Amino acid sequence: MVYKTLAGLLQKTLEAGLIEPADQDYARNQAMHLLGLESFPEELVQPAEDTIPNLLEELVDYAVEKGVISHMLDDKEMLSANIINCFVARPSVINAVFNEKYAESPVAATDYFYRLSQNSNYIQMNRIRKNISYQTNTPYGKMDITINLSKPEKDPMQIKREREMKQNLSYPKCLLCKENEGYTGRIGYPARANHRIVKIPLRGENWYLQYSPYVYYNEHSILLSEEHRDMKIDRSGFERLLAFTECFPHYFVGSNADLPIVGGSILSHDHYQAGRYEFAMTRAEDAFGFQLKAHPEITASVVKWPLSVIRLKAAAIEPLVDAADAILQKWRTYSDEQADVLAFTGDVPHNTITPIARKRGELFEIDLVLRNNRTSEAHPSGIFHPHEDVHHIKKENIGLIEVMGLAVLPPRLKEELAEIQAFLLGKPHTIAFPHLEWAEQLKAQYGTLQTSEDADAILQEELGKKFVRVLEDAGVLKDKEAFDRFIDAVNN
Repeated sequence: MVYKTLAGLLQKTLEAGLIEPADQDYARNQAMHLLGLESFPEELVQPAEDTIPNLLEELVDYAVEKGVISHMLDDKEMLSANIINCFVARPSVINAVFNEKYAESPVAATDYFYRLSQNSNYIQMNRIRKNISYQTNTPYGKMDITINLSKPEKDPMQIKREREMKQNLSYPKCLLCKENEGYTGRIGYPARANHRIVKIPLRGENWYLQYSPYVYYNEHSILLSEEHRDMKIDRSGFERLLAFTECFPHYFVGSNADLPIVGGSILSHDHYQAGRYEFAMTRAEDAFGFQLKAHPEITASVVKWPLSVIRLKAAAIEPLVDAADAILQKWRTYSDEQADVLAFTGDVPHNTITPIARKRGELFEIDLVLRNNRTSEAHPSGIFHPHEDVHHIKKENIGLIEVMGLAVLPPRLKEELAEIQAFLLGKPHTIAFPHLEWAEQLKAQYGTLQTSEDADAILQEELGKKFVRVLEDAGVLKDKEAFDRFIDAVNN
């Protein structure tokens, strides 16, 4: 019964602290209107016992059944977000509470906001649980593998509907603009009615913290600029990243690179990603140390990692910014034909950096991952991009998350790996052509396996090896000699 479900949602939002007892009638009436309900039983209704996401799904199913909305994905997403929005405080209240909590400690502030983002169903926990995630040992440490199954698939009618809809609206300008907060959504544009952000001033600018709806790691958050402007890696970016770690020392924060191929999926809005998680790259040891002549107070090293990573450490932010900017400026124009690195093709730049900042104890730390997006006839997708022989596993951009050692792999792999498993077990199979050579190599190496557990373990291990290859392909300076040449260029 819809009344039991709505009463259950009311009860759960009270327990989660989304609303106060004085808000009950107001919140229920607002939700009733969205569901097309004109009254509520006066007799006591036993609340349904379930989670907030499950109760929301039941209410949306009711609305579809009664013809309140269509069965299309966008309509269901918008109704779900608008229902739970009835139980979420206004942005001004959430910002005030966040700041009160921050006065206690930065951890208390983010704990509050992360719980709220989960309880408001902005973080899609039901969908995230569908992801296949595990860790695997590699020569570079234990890396994370995720097959991303959390984003809902669109049916053909939904896709047709989006194509027919004229997408000439420019509000909000993009998915990361602060104007998304509370936006109802529309065909082809996600619902954000239950979306909340908190203001984080950084170096004289307003930035905003939010959590990702599809978290890939603990407290996966996004820090976005108030101004809609292109991403740019520069000195001021290093200042903001390190300033953020000073404000929130329990979080790392990093930026995607600012060029196509090696950059993130959204280059049109300046933003960073942060979180409370230790990636494999964070745990990686130094391959070797070196001196920066102009910055003797900096501890500098090259990290033992498949990509090309320079790690800088210092007790203060400003020296780190100076050193990081010096390396960036040199890298922007650096060419090394022996390493196949060219800074420009004509006037088109190729060199940039993926920076990641953190605070460990009393020291500030910034990792500078050297990137180059040049293409060639042999490698049209990118010389320092996953090469064609690993595209059957991963051919998308290697962004910040992958750089740090977390593979976000496409959903197609779930079914495709199941066929490879059947092949390894000697069962009937339909292996997708791109995987065939790899599957035959595995069969030659391991023979016919006896149990699905054995096949799972081997595929997980071998998938980890493929991911290492993906990252190694993206590394620009492949050996110590190439690094030495670049360090000499920085120091001279």
